[in-house]
Amino acid sequence: MSIFEYNGSALVAMVGKNCFAIASDRRLGVQLQTIATDFQKIYRIHHKLFIGLAGLATDAQTLYQRLVFRHKLYHLREERDMKPETFASLVSAVLYEKRFGPYFCQPVIAGLGDDDKPFICTMDSIGAKELAKDFVVAGTASESLYGACESMFKPDMEAGELFETISQALISSVDRDCLSGWGGHVYLVTPTEVTERILKGRMD
Repeated sequence: MSIFEYNGSALVAMVGKNCFAIASDRRLGVQLQTIATDFQKIYRIHHKLFIGLAGLATDAQTLYQRLVFRHKLYHLREERDMKPETFASLVSAVLYEKRFGPYFCQPVIAGLGDDDKPFICTMDSIGAKELAKDFVVAGTASESLYGACESMFKPDMEAGELFETISQALISSVDRDCLSGWGGHVYLVTPTEVTERILKGRMD
């Protein structure tokens, strides 16, 4: 078993019309044993920027703390919030710094940039960015998430439809992966508000 699969995870971010959604499962496991069913994998950097961290849970928490520290330093110096593109470059640099002993994480970054244009990207454990215009996935359920998102995604969805689409894609995908599941956690972000919802899924 790969170290990336040790705790299990499913992460997906999807773009709509001037909005985006980012969702994760809630399981924390040690291989096939479930430890917690309310584990947080998506973190808020500021009100228009979120990061999801799939992979090894301990590394994800450490990496998040380092990123918060770097963002606060930026905020002190610049007196403004970081743009999603800038933050993606920061995450990539922090990961590449540790390339010979990497954080075993696959980040998914989602944010609203200038003119409320949605930005999503993912990267590997050493910071190689992969940008997308529609959706990005990460974690142990990534293969089934690709299939579900490919079939369900439509361009320029409104917020309500985007929430429904990402929720259905996540729930149907984690049912096909025994290392992730136990419900879902969805953030829907528009220029004016952030909506957080907990999904109920199969509890096995």
